[in-house]
Amino acid sequence: MIHRLVSNVVRASFMVAGLGLLAGLAFAEGNAPAQTPPMGWNSWNHFACKVTEADVRSAADAIVSTGMKSAGYIYVNIDDCWQGKRDEQGVIHPNEKFPDMKGLSDYVHTKGLRLGIYSSPGPKTCAGYEGSLGHEALDAQTYARWGIDYLKYDYCSFQGDVPAQMAAYKKMHEALAKTGRPIVFSLCQYGMDRVWGWGPSVGGNLWRTTGDISDNYDRMAYLGFGQNGLERFAAPGHWNDPDMLEVGNGKMSKDEYRTHMSLWCLLAAPLLAGNDLSKMTPETLAILTNSEVIALDQDPLGIQGHRVAQEGQLEVWVKPLADGSKAVGLFNRGESMMPVTAYFRDVGVGDTASVRDLWEKNDLGVFKSRFTAQVPTHGVVLIKVKP
Repeated sequence: MIHRLVSNVVRASFMVAGLGLLAGLAFAEGNAPAQTPPMGWNSWNHFACKVTEADVRSAADAIVSTGMKSAGYIYVNIDDCWQGKRDEQGVIHPNEKFPDMKGLSDYVHTKGLRLGIYSSPGPKTCAGYEGSLGHEALDAQTYARWGIDYLKYDYCSFQGDVPAQMAAYKKMHEALAKTGRPIVFSLCQYGMDRVWGWGPSVGGNLWRTTGDISDNYDRMAYLGFGQNGLERFAAPGHWNDPDMLEVGNGKMSKDEYRTHMSLWCLLAAPLLAGNDLSKMTPETLAILTNSEVIALDQDPLGIQGHRVAQEGQLEVWVKPLADGSKAVGLFNRGESMMPVTAYFRDVGVGDTASVRDLWEKNDLGVFKSRFTAQVPTHGVVLIKVKP
């Protein structure tokens, strides 16, 4: 008991100090990017190394035409495999699949969207293309000249201990800052060495807390539910990133994709769609653009949700919201439909509360002390609870 009390005091002190540090960084940065979790699209999950300029233009077109832009998706991010060779001055050039990066950037910007790109602090990217080691300032200047708005900086091929990693990421952050162009800085470091503890100090707006996601329920659930305990490290301008969305790639059910989207929104995670936006089903689009669900992710309070109850494969997660209400996810990770109960004392809303189903967009009424729902296998009931 004494050990637990001491542990809780230390934890509370660390939380206060950590939040103070983050708030100070956000204040110092003024109009820093990513004051809410970034939303957009990334090429990797569907296209991987086959991505072309045409695919990126098509994604930009679809973001606008489908209403995704209106829902908040604004970043169009090229992942690995765009790089060509460096010239005699060391300037990086795109390969033949991206003949005009500045033209592509201009095209994306005319849509009211922003363009993202990818590199590595090592000599090579994960796919073996040119990294930025030794060329950080030059690459940052090139990105700014092209009109890049977002950089995913992937750990692959970098060699070094934690101080060396921190120095490498900070070096690129400083190079980006010197360009004068606001560029979201995404640390892709796979959650090693407690990156969430030092990510803000090296300029990270978001940092991967996990290995790669795949279009598989077990993998998605392992990554997403494993974020519990990291909530103290998230704040406006600085976000935990459990990797990109797989919604719409076809290997999970509707309930599983709803779980995926609900959990990421409760986690205040970046929402980067990873499907082929030009071939979405109405069901996929409805999941990606539910405004009431997205509002949880983009809530200005910027608090990451956490688990408040668990009974075997049943879990209840809560995210406090700026209007004083709570977002609550009732999750069933089991293999059959089961009742899941959220007790209002766990949720923190008092004895009586009104409940709204956010996926069904339906007010369910006023309840006393608890709310229980039948939740399908691998599914979720996502509600907003007001005292």
